[in-house]
Amino acid sequence: MASLKEMRNRIGSVKATQKITKAMQMVAAAKLRKAQDAAQNARPYAQRMASVISNLAAGVSGDGAPKLLVGTGSDRRHLVVVATSDRGLAGGFNSSIVRAARERLNALVAEGKDVRVLVVGRKARDQLRRHFGDRYVGVYEAGGNPSLSVAEEVSTKIRELFEAGEVDVVSLIFSRFKSVVSQQPTVLQLIPAQVADGGAPLDLKGAAYEYEPDEAAILEELLPRNITTQVFSAMLENQAGFFAAQMTAMDNATRNAGDMIAGLTLKYNRQRQAQITKELIEIISGAEAL
Repeated sequence: MASLKEMRNRIGSVKATQKITKAMQMVAAAKLRKAQDAAQNARPYAQRMASVISNLAAGVSGDGAPKLLVGTGSDRRHLVVVATSDRGLAGGFNSSIVRAARERLNALVAEGKDVRVLVVGRKARDQLRRHFGDRYVGVYEAGGNPSLSVAEEVSTKIRELFEAGEVDVVSLIFSRFKSVVSQQPTVLQLIPAQVADGGAPLDLKGAAYEYEPDEAAILEELLPRNITTQVFSAMLENQAGFFAAQMTAMDNATRNAGDMIAGLTLKYNRQRQAQITKELIEIISGAEAL
């Protein structure tokens, strides 16, 4: 049985940990609002761009269609972009993204596809390295805050691999922010370009538009920008989901620490009472013996 001093030290250690988890919860809660607003504000832009691409795509076909729109005509070589955060202590947030990525990668490998992996975030890098490290073609850090420059670097790397003929299909896996208690791992196809959620074709109300330059020329300029936009939007969604998951995880940790402190304090008081009672009995017995 632990001594009273050891139990006091343990209670003090748990209290110190509780202060840390409480502080982390408050910091995550403070940062969540800004991250949530940034993620939600980015959605209309990404969805509107997908709508414009959908309308333009209806006017191009055949050999004149951009390769980023129609692909190479093959699906043998796949590039999977996995985006997580750089930090942990957020419950199962990063693990859920990595789990979805593993399922996707294992399914593609089982089908005999040539699979490459590009990771954004240290957690994705570390957790996928054991089984898929030999398939890495690029590793990027998400950073403390989502950066458009990082998104542009990732987008450039994706386009370079596609233009070099090394990949046919590109998919992006990230966590879409739903609410403070719900983040949904999502798979989004980037190449060939696919209309994202909410990206239904624009209702032109029967109007006929003539584009100058033509649709194909506009798409050649718009499609690379769309890849950057989708990657940056995914990083913003991850940031909001990370702080929401961290706030929840730290709140649970704080509550658990409180329960542990209460249990240890009760045990300490009982042991202290038993020790005092034992000392009194020894004193009384000694006095009676005299």
